[in-house]
Amino acid sequence: MTRSVIDHASGAAAAIHGEASETGKACAEGAPNAWRGDAGPRPEVTQLTVTAEDRRVAWLATAAVGLSLVDAAIPSPLPGVKPGLANIVTLVVLARYGWGTAVWVSALRVLAGSLLLGFFLAPGFFLSLTGTTLSLLTLGLARHLPARWFGPVSLSILAAFAHIGGQLLLARVWLIPHDGVFLLIPVFAAAALVFGTINGLIAAKLLAEPAPSDTPNV
Repeated sequence: MTRSVIDHASGAAAAIHGEASETGKACAEGAPNAWRGDAGPRPEVTQLTVTAEDRRVAWLATAAVGLSLVDAAIPSPLPGVKPGLANIVTLVVLARYGWGTAVWVSALRVLAGSLLLGFFLAPGFFLSLTGTTLSLLTLGLARHLPARWFGPVSLSILAAFAHIGGQLLLARVWLIPHDGVFLLIPVFAAAALVFGTINGLIAAKLLAEPAPSDTPNV
């Protein structure tokens, strides 16, 4: 599907204003000599081609962002301890569309989520970006392991541990330069195990369903 991103308004201007609008018409068309009514060359029309893959990534990223907003609304007794519901989308995308698409969806989710929640380029943004990056790298390596032993649940737990591990390392290096931050490892590890298992079970349930067809053109 192609869309024009430049709208030519010269015809409408001429119909409304008649002879008195020749100058405005010429300016709308980019004419350098508007005083003499010389229309001049028209600007080139730029066309964007939207593929089925683009629409798929956009819809999946939207779903991941929505789950991130739900995740942020859930109260937590300790900063950083969250269910990580958006990881469900990442696992499904990884299994059905590959690691490259999962990277795109995750990157758009981190960027759009940080903008919507108001912490873009704040410490929370970099913590989320670091955790997501290590999680994706772990999934990229673990997806080559035997599927008999490493299904959605196992991958979800590994990704959860990588995510929280990346956040703790960044917090130690940047935000809290003290080894005392590692005292929180048991708490974060327990949370990663619990939420990773739950998210993995949900992802496995979704993957058991037939894959939906590509989203229609909008």
